[in-house]
Amino acid sequence: MVHALSSLRGSSAEALQVLGERVDNDRDTLEQFADLGQDLFRLAELLRSEPALRRAVTDVSTPAAAKAALVRGLLEGKVGSEGLEVLAEGVGLRWVAARDLADALEHLGVIATVRSAGRREAGRLSDELFTVAQVVEENADLRIALSDPARTEADKRQLLRRLLDDRALPATIALVEQALAGSFRSFHAAVTEYQKVAAATQGEGVAHVRVARQLTDAEQGRLAAALSAQYDRPVHLNVEVDPGLLGGMRVEIGDDVIDGTVAARLDSARRKLAG
Repeated sequence: MVHALSSLRGSSAEALQVLGERVDNDRDTLEQFADLGQDLFRLAELLRSEPALRRAVTDVSTPAAAKAALVRGLLEGKVGSEGLEVLAEGVGLRWVAARDLADALEHLGVIATVRSAGRREAGRLSDELFTVAQVVEENADLRIALSDPARTEADKRQLLRRLLDDRALPATIALVEQALAGSFRSFHAAVTEYQKVAAATQGEGVAHVRVARQLTDAEQGRLAAALSAQYDRPVHLNVEVDPGLLGGMRVEIGDDVIDGTVAARLDSARRKLAG
């Protein structure tokens, strides 16, 4: 089951699942996933930059075979065959809005790129994406530079490559660079969503844990085990140290919030006294 994209509804969500089965199939090498991811990112960008083409391939009055022939004629030899066939199948499906096809291709590109890291590096990929998001969020100058419309995308990519310093996984670099070009409102929002996709692709949940001091490896292990048992699936921890919490921890996983901070307990005590 492909991780859902919250912006897609109705027939668009159903079409995403259909295409997702093609993308998520096992391949002979991890490099094939990486190549597919890059092709899907390029195709998403093409549809966003060419409104006439986007309208033509999502026009419900045009037969699916004709639309598939159109994209094959335009793009054969310019992108990999697998990516092209995902698009050729996609133009034959029903989309609520013309932009939904491009959003779906980007989302599937993220899934393919995540798969390119392999299962052994799944935890490292999630950690690296979280770290990049946190560093950018906490560094105002970097955040402003990455959102500056006067800077070229190539310049922004160079900033990120200096930040990563060639120590990150190729999949992390690919996703971080795509976050600059994708459809999200901010770089931080894109990378945060990509990490959720990475976890979901590996069958995991993501817990954002805020603590007053860094947890030891043993403490993280116990917390992950407890959350995994509670949610009946593996849970990956994103641990953020926030001295302002005074003590305890706050855990957010999906829509659930478990607030065991000192401030929360004091607030609860005050409410009970007031009542």
